[in-house]
Amino acid sequence: MTKIRFIFLFIILNIVVFGTHSQILLTGGEPISEDSVTRDFSNQPYFGIYKDNYFIFGPSVGPKATKQNTNVKFQISIAQRLTRSTLPWGTYLYLFYTQKCFWNILENSMPMTDLNFNPGIGITKPLFVKNRYIGKMTFMVEHESNGRDSIWSRSWNRVALAANIMVTRNLMVHGKIWYPIVDGMNNKDIVDYCGFFQFGAQVLSNNKRFVGNITIVKHKGWNMNSNVIVDLGFRIFRKENQYLYLQFYNGYGEGLLEYNKFHSQIRVGLLIKPKLFSDY
Repeated sequence: MTKIRFIFLFIILNIVVFGTHSQILLTGGEPISEDSVTRDFSNQPYFGIYKDNYFIFGPSVGPKATKQNTNVKFQISIAQRLTRSTLPWGTYLYLFYTQKCFWNILENSMPMTDLNFNPGIGITKPLFVKNRYIGKMTFMVEHESNGRDSIWSRSWNRVALAANIMVTRNLMVHGKIWYPIVDGMNNKDIVDYCGFFQFGAQVLSNNKRFVGNITIVKHKGWNMNSNVIVDLGFRIFRKENQYLYLQFYNGYGEGLLEYNKFHSQIRVGLLIKPKLFSDY
C-alpha cells in the first residue's frame, strides 16, 4: 500500500504542475489546419491530461442516502507522448494512465473502498478533412485492475479503437470499441455489465463556459440496456480549464469491485478538463 500511495501522490504532483498544458487549443471557433496541428503536436509538452480529472461528492439516487452510499469519487488521468517526432502515417505514440477511486469519507476511518488502476499504451493519429483538423483516432492496449487479492481481485484487458470527431465548433462525438481479454478469476462475466463498446457526444457553448456530455456503454446482448453517464460543467474562469462539475451515473461497472451491482449516483465537485476535448 505504501508503494501505491507514493505513485498516487507522484501523479497528483505532476497534474498540478503540468496538467494545464495538455492539448492543442481551439481558439475563436476557427478550424485548425493540418500544418498547425503537426507543429503543435511536436511543440506541446510531452506530459498532459488524458481523460477528465475530477473530485466529486454525492449520494445514491433512489435509495435513502446513507454513510455507505454517499461518497467521494475522484479520477486522475494523464498522457505521456513517447515520440519527439511523428511516426509513419502521421501518428504519435502515447503512454496513458487513469486512476479512479471511491472514498467513503462519512464512515469511520474514511476508507477508500475501491481503487481502479488503468494503464495503457497506444498510437494516436490526428484526423483531417480538407486540411482542417477534425479530431483524432487512437489504437490502444490497456489493462484495468483494482490491485487486490483473494475474492476481491478484479482484472481485465482491452484492445481498443477510440475516436473523437468535431462535427461543429460546438459538437464533438466520440466512440470506443474494444476486444476484451478477461484474466480476473472473480470477474469472468464483466463483459455482461461493461460491454464491448461505448459512444457519446459532448456539447460546448459558444462562449466555452458551459460543457455537457453523455456517454452510453452498451451491455452485452441485443436488448437496449446500457450504462449512462451524464456530465455537466461550468468553467469558473474564462482562461482556465477548471469547472464546477455535476456527474450522474446510472448502471453497472462504475467501479471494478462492484462491477455487477447497479448504481445510480449523482455527485458534484471540481473538474479539470483537457483544453480541446476530453477522451472517454
